Amino acid sequence: MYTFIINPNARTGLGLKVWNSLESTLKEKNVSYRAFLTKYRSHATGITKKVLHENNRCTLIVLGGDGTVNEVINGISDFSAVTLAYIPIGSSNDFARGMNLSADPHTALEHILSPSRFANLSVGTTSYGSRKRFFAVSSGFGFDAEVCCRIGTSCLKAFLNRLSLGRFSYVSIAVSSLLLQTPKRMVLTLDGKKTVTFKKVYFAAAMNQKFEGGGFMFCPNASPTDDFLDIIVAEGLPKLKILCLLPTAFWGKHTKFSGIHIYRCRSVMMESEIPLPLHTDGEPISKEQKINISQSTQKIRFIIS
Repeated sequence: MYTFIINPNARTGLGLKVWNSLESTLKEKNVSYRAFLTKYRSHATGITKKVLHENNRCTLIVLGGDGTVNEVINGISDFSAVTLAYIPIGSSNDFARGMNLSADPHTALEHILSPSRFANLSVGTTSYGSRKRFFAVSSGFGFDAEVCCRIGTSCLKAFLNRLSLGRFSYVSIAVSSLLLQTPKRMVLTLDGKKTVTFKKVYFAAAMNQKFEGGGFMFCPNASPTDDFLDIIVAEGLPKLKILCLLPTAFWGKHTKFSGIHIYRCRSVMMESEIPLPLHTDGEPISKEQKINISQSTQKIRFIIS
């Protein structure tokens, strides 16, 4: 039996419309399934825990955005017992973009019902204070997390979602946030060995996928199957230069410029001179001064096509 976890409010209500259409297909095909619709933030985590408590081995199908995927994986205690699938209906869809999944819901459903390819994905872990969260796409510290905080309450995002242009809300808010930000001193320790100090950091992010923020290819070589995290640090750049560089990040060309640093590691500790915004998969968490990010040793089986 397939278990669907649906965010009906994804992309300003499109999630429910898409689910109604897919459910008709499931009934026509006599597919055995059960469906749960989320009603509030973090509800998908609670649903996942309940489902896996009743049956610890199952196929979970997420219909929503990157945030819904994040909530679901944070409800899983044993990744090896779960097969995960995803039908992308979010604004940014960076996870689907990184995994090269179909953007057409019915095509995605066909791939899930008759899978031909699977991948074993690593999941990142961000620890802060006494707490931790898993992430599938990325975890960011600083400017990119500030954008995530603002996007969650943005009227512009809802408007652009109705025009199927939701990803561009990230660009507009990123530009306005950048103009207001003052870069901070930050120290990174890679794999507990190499320490790098930066005087004026705009943001640092640990990438499990290539894309973040609605299609910015921040780490072109990042892969969720290689057991490594790719780290990007943007520091010491004039704001005008960052504004000029930002469009090049859609194609991953920003990495050639000075001030953009890329590292590869299994774990990283990030420490800022003051508390900075933190996110996992675009979901804002809190302001922290010191965080630890690592690649999980557990793998989750994922349906690609």
